Amino acid sequence: MRKPRDFDAELKALNEKAAQLKTRKVQQFGELVIATGADTLSIEELTGALVTIATTNEPQKREGWATKGQAFFQGKTRTTSNRPKGNNQGGAKGPDSDTAR
Repeated sequence: MRKPRDFDAELKALNEKAAQLKTRKVQQFGELVIATGADTLSIEELTGALVTIATTNEPQKREGWATKGQAFFQGKTRTTSNRPKGNNQGGAKGPDSDTAR
């Protein structure tokens, strides 16, 4: 005879997994807001922009936003990419170099 399934335990495990996924989603949205610099906007400005985006059904605008988003994730539009890389003092470029001072 087979052992009966513990539906309560399975349901509890699924609810815990759902809560973890929701927490991770919220955290990632927050990180995205900070990474894009949108954390400098007021709550009202950010909400208004998001509502406008969510209610826009124009394919050309949405495609443009998608292209900009893809470029952002590829590092092509990040403001941090404008900063010079390395130490700009000549010589070694990193801690693993033999000529580091």
